[in-house]
Amino acid sequence: MSKVYADAKSALDGLLKDGMTIAAGGFGLCGIPENLIAVVADSGIKDLTICGNNAGVDGFGMGVLLNKRQVKKVIASYVGENKEFERQVLAKELELQLVPQGTLAEKFRAGGAGIPGFYTRTAYGTLLAEGKDTRTFEGREYVLEEAIRADVSIVKAWKGDKAGNLVYRKTSRNFNPMIATCGKVCVAEVEELVEVGELKPDEIHTPGIFVDRIIQGAKYEKRIEFRTVRGAAASKKDTAERERMAVRAARELRDGYYVNLGIGIPTLVANHIPQGINVTLQSENGLLGIGPFPTEDQVDPDLINAGKQTITALPGSSFFSSADSFGMIRGGHVDLSILGGLEVAENGDLANWMVPGRMVKGPGGAMDLVSGVKRVVVLMEHTARDGTSKVLKKCTLPITGQGVVNLLITDLCVFEFIPGQGMVLKELHPGVTLEQVKAKTEASFRVAL
Repeated sequence: MSKVYADAKSALDGLLKDGMTIAAGGFGLCGIPENLIAVVADSGIKDLTICGNNAGVDGFGMGVLLNKRQVKKVIASYVGENKEFERQVLAKELELQLVPQGTLAEKFRAGGAGIPGFYTRTAYGTLLAEGKDTRTFEGREYVLEEAIRADVSIVKAWKGDKAGNLVYRKTSRNFNPMIATCGKVCVAEVEELVEVGELKPDEIHTPGIFVDRIIQGAKYEKRIEFRTVRGAAASKKDTAERERMAVRAARELRDGYYVNLGIGIPTLVANHIPQGINVTLQSENGLLGIGPFPTEDQVDPDLINAGKQTITALPGSSFFSSADSFGMIRGGHVDLSILGGLEVAENGDLANWMVPGRMVKGPGGAMDLVSGVKRVVVLMEHTARDGTSKVLKKCTLPITGQGVVNLLITDLCVFEFIPGQGMVLKELHPGVTLEQVKAKTEASFRVAL
C-alpha cells in the first residue's frame, strides 16, 4: 500500500481524536512539522497530550494548539519564549510534565526501541526526580525514567522518498529521528519527495520502516524563535561586567577541549577564546564544531539553537540527533560546560531553571550538562536586583544539580569549589574589595587570593 498522501489533511485522516497523545519533532522552531501541526489545530480535537522538546512560540508551531485550548497536558523539557504556555502553567490551566532534555530524547528513543525504562544520572536529587525509583551503580545514584509511546508521531525532514526513508538537514534533525520511531503511527512531511532509489542508502537517517505516511509539505516559514541582538537594553556598565565575566571564563578553556556554552552570558565566551587555543563547541540541538556567529545576511534557519544566538558550522563540523548529543554529554565526553545561574550554594548546588509561582522555563539541557560533563563553570550576577545575595548557604529555588559547580564567576569575584575545603575565594575583579564581597555574600567561604 502506498505511503504517499496528497496533503497533510489526508495524511492525518482517521488518526485524530480527542484525548490522544501526539509527539512532534523539532527543537524550538527548527525542524517542526508545520503543515501537520496546522491540520491538528484546524481539526478542533481537544484534551490532547503533546510531547516534544518544547511547544513552539505564541501563535506558531505547537503553540497554536495552546492558544486554541486544545491541550490538556504537555510533556517537554523547555517552555522557552512561549508566554501563553507559561501563563497557562502558572494559572494551573494546563498540566506540565517537565523532563530534562537528554532524558526526554532518550524516553522517545526507548519508546521506539521497545525499552520500557532506563536509569540515568540526570536530575538525581532534584524536584524532577521526586517519587521516582533510584538505584546506585558503581557508587553513583541514578533515576528510573519510563519510555514514551505516542498514538501518533509527526515529524519533518528535508528529503524523503516514497518508501518513507528520511534525510534531515543540519540541526533540524534534533528530536525528529527518535520521535519518528515512538508513535503507533508516524506521519512525516518533507520539503522534497523523491522516487525510491534517488536517496543513497548511506545518507538515510530514518529508515522507511518507521514511517507509515508521508507528504510533501506545501510551504515552510522557518521562523527563528529567538535571536540575541547586541547592544539591546543592557547598560554600558552591565555590558562591561558581562564581557569581563566572559573573558574570565574563557581562561578556563584548554587546547583540545570540547565545550558546551549555555544561554545568556555564557554565550559571550565564544567571542573571547584565547589566541592559540583550539576548542570544539558542542550544541545540544545536534552540532559539534560551531564556528563564529554569522552576520545578519548569513542566517540559516536550520542552524538556530532555541534561545541562543545564531550559529554556524565550520569545516570538520558534524550534525547528529538530540539523542546522540546527550549521549556525548551524559557519557562524559564533554570537557567543560559554562552555564548561567539563578543561585549557587556554598556546597556547589546550582539552581537555574525555575522560580516557583513566577517563572517556569524548564530545565532544558542543564540537568544533563551538570551531571554529565567533566567540569562545570557558572556565570551569574552576584546579587539580585533588590541587592540580596545569590551566593547562598543553601539554594532557595529548586536545584538543577547537587554539588555540581566547580567554579563560580560573578561580576565581583571568582570562587572555586574544592573537595574537602568547600567554597574558596580565589580572585577579586579589578576595583572590587574583599569587604564588598563579604557584604554581598550569604555563603560561608575561605579566602585564598
